[in-house]
Amino acid sequence: MTRIIILLSVLVSAGCTAGALKRSEPAQEQKNILSTNLNGTGPEISVELYKGESFYYPLMAVWIEDEAGNYIQSLYVPASVATGIFRYAKQGNSRWVADLKRAPQTLPYWAHKRGITASDGLFMPEPGNELTDGYSGATPVSSFVLNTRADKELPETFRLLFEINQNWDWNEYWTNDKYPDDENYKMSCQPSLVYETIIDRSKVQNAYLMKPVGHSHYSGKTGELFTDLSTLTTALHIADSIIVRVK
Repeated sequence: MTRIIILLSVLVSAGCTAGALKRSEPAQEQKNILSTNLNGTGPEISVELYKGESFYYPLMAVWIEDEAGNYIQSLYVPASVATGIFRYAKQGNSRWVADLKRAPQTLPYWAHKRGITASDGLFMPEPGNELTDGYSGATPVSSFVLNTRADKELPETFRLLFEINQNWDWNEYWTNDKYPDDENYKMSCQPSLVYETIIDRSKVQNAYLMKPVGHSHYSGKTGELFTDLSTLTTALHIADSIIVRVK
């Protein structure tokens, strides 16, 4: 059975090795284990994220596209995004309580790629229009391993996408008063980062080292991908590295 190891990294140096990617990970830290879509009949895929120095409860999505960039399926999104019910949605009786929360700024590139419109016109799941349970799970609080698989056999060449976003990560460019009338922006701050790799199973390689390919719209109004990352700072260090294995 062929095994492909894919390394996705926020590091910009193409000369980095797999060993270098893992060096910042504390040896004693125990990784969260997530499992999704275990009834799928396609290739088995594991995604191992090593947290970076800016990691603090980010939300993320993992999905597959064909070679042309057409959405095939989701592999993982947090349960809060999949259902529209967030654990810390609003304050009640001096504490945060779970409730419906519309957050188009969270993972907009994934949401628009998925292409399903909710009743309020947003490209975000909602109660009654959720993403199937099999593709969602808990929000990782540290480094993690996601064990999943595709629904069915994939094309010989396909794309693996990874989007990650962390709230309230202001910087000198993405300031809290940049878009004063946009409440969704105030929650997102630096927009989500999108990572991509192209997997060609006819040309097996030992490792693929990737960089971020762009960021999403700052408040999720569109599904555009913006390739200029010069304004992002701490967002580039939410993840130290991500290793994906495909069987």
